[in-house]
Amino acid sequence: MKKARLIYNPSSGREHVKKHLPLILETLEKAGYEASAHATTGPDCAKNAAALACERGFDLIIAAGGDGTIHEVVNGMAEQENRPLLGLLPGGTTNDFARALHIPKNIEEAVQTLVQGQIRAVDVGKVGPKYFINIAGAGTLTELTYEVPSKLKTMMGQIAYYVKGFEKLPRIKPTDVTIEYDGKWFEGEVMLFLVSNTNSVGGFEKLAPDAYLNDGLFDLIILKKTNLADVVRLTGAAMRGEHLKDDNVIYAQANRIKIKAKSELMLNLDGENGGALDQEFVCLHNHIDMIVPDKKLNLFQELY
Repeated sequence: MKKARLIYNPSSGREHVKKHLPLILETLEKAGYEASAHATTGPDCAKNAAALACERGFDLIIAAGGDGTIHEVVNGMAEQENRPLLGLLPGGTTNDFARALHIPKNIEEAVQTLVQGQIRAVDVGKVGPKYFINIAGAGTLTELTYEVPSKLKTMMGQIAYYVKGFEKLPRIKPTDVTIEYDGKWFEGEVMLFLVSNTNSVGGFEKLAPDAYLNDGLFDLIILKKTNLADVVRLTGAAMRGEHLKDDNVIYAQANRIKIKAKSELMLNLDGENGGALDQEFVCLHNHIDMIVPDKKLNLFQELY
């Protein structure tokens, strides 16, 4: 019998996953899995649990929670010689990666995706010793994702990010960087940069509209030094997918990206604090197999 390991955050997203735990396990059992669950208790818990599940020969690992839980599970799996199939149950605040894959937020429907979906290989980003599956970025604007307290996220949901964002706007400052991407260069001050693997970032579903999860390329977005009014204007344009043609924005696709900052810049990986910058970003092509909805997804290239 195949073995499935559910790794879930019991406090994520108003405890949606925890409340549906019996249903999840029962559905997996009916689908032919010997299912077990691991509740995370703190930092790196999901990462360690995923690495152990790989070592023990599980056939399926399910990350159940928000983007932070998925991020840890991917980091636990990415360096393992045996990488089981990866499933996803969204239970967090923004669920960017699940949204990009069109995995239903409703747990009952998402569980059906696990047992009825199709398998697709997906790219994984690596930066230094760490991995990310959705987004990496740095700059004052990106810092708000890990500055929002977990209790505030639980109580207010995605609104918490906007509250923190408006609070932070007056303190936005540019950073002097050098960015090399597949033989091209940018030097100058930026408000932020994003290295994206999908089209869904921070609740914006059109931020990288040409992104594919299996093309071996990152979508690089650089917001050059600009004023507060332009930042607000570009935020509105990004919601409509109209920001990439703006003179203040540089957009490119690349497999490798090197970034150096003249001052300390904290890296954001899948919404989590990734430490100080000055790293090379490498796209690992089709590194993990995932279960995705059984329908045509615009996030995948040349598979249909």
